[in-house]
Amino acid sequence: MRFGFYLPTRGPQANRSDLKAFLSTAEQAGFSSVMVADHIVVPANIESPYPYTVGGNFLSKGECMEQLTLMAFVAAATEKLRIVSSVMIAPHRNPILTAKSIATTDVLSEGRVTVGIGVGWMAEEFEALAAPDFAARGRSTDEFVDIWKKLWTGEAVSYNGEFYKFDEIYCQPVPIQKPHPPIWIGGHSGPALRRVAKLGDGWHPVGATAASPLPPAEMRQKLSRLREETEANGRDFDKLTICYKAPFYDDGKPPAGEVRRLFTGGVEAALDDIAEMADTGVHELVFDFRGADIHSSLKAMANFSETVMSRAS
Repeated sequence: MRFGFYLPTRGPQANRSDLKAFLSTAEQAGFSSVMVADHIVVPANIESPYPYTVGGNFLSKGECMEQLTLMAFVAAATEKLRIVSSVMIAPHRNPILTAKSIATTDVLSEGRVTVGIGVGWMAEEFEALAAPDFAARGRSTDEFVDIWKKLWTGEAVSYNGEFYKFDEIYCQPVPIQKPHPPIWIGGHSGPALRRVAKLGDGWHPVGATAASPLPPAEMRQKLSRLREETEANGRDFDKLTICYKAPFYDDGKPPAGEVRRLFTGGVEAALDDIAEMADTGVHELVFDFRGADIHSSLKAMANFSETVMSRAS
């Protein structure tokens, strides 16, 4: 089992010094990957329901750092960590400029970029960015991935799609990773699984929250379905990376009145959950160590490394 962590992209720890401390501590502790989240703007009035809280409320006021810029910073500040966009809302950006930025960071990181993508949930952000129509976000995401893959060959390519068109262009340098950086698909809906089966190099769902539990039994069901759909597309399921994002409740206490959530209840219970996830076919688990300040965050990360990672790896 490999382990990743969420990097602060907003709040008091989203500064040069604290970010470097997070990254340095993670590399020393043996983490495999760092997750960089994505929002470009946050409208003042949001009616779209957020899928990862029970009430559907989204509390950010728009202070998030820009994802691709932060990924380049991470590339310069690290030597080993895999740098994952987790997840990039593909239709929010121009696909050519995005392809160029991803390729540049892959070159400068010496091949450490993974492109986690999703179709998005906030209609108001699509409108603010003049992105393709929110209702067509799945189709536009598929088209943009197709554009990236073509541009990353380094050959002169043209495109005539539903959402984007251009005459022959070169987009170089190309990524170090061949044929391109791994593309992980977020979400666990039927369309998301079909997108993994058709286009993805990995599946990257969020679980272990009240709104999105994804326990091992459900993971087995979805992985079985994903295997069927991948093979139906003439692709090899066993080449997919399965990376599961979850919070980690290090106090070991489930919320009052609720059954124990995954990865809670102390070290031994968390280790049992990790072993069961490995048995379902999960290759990597991502946990959240962001605390009230940098000292509590680094302490949580170091404690997890010493008490859990050292026994689960």
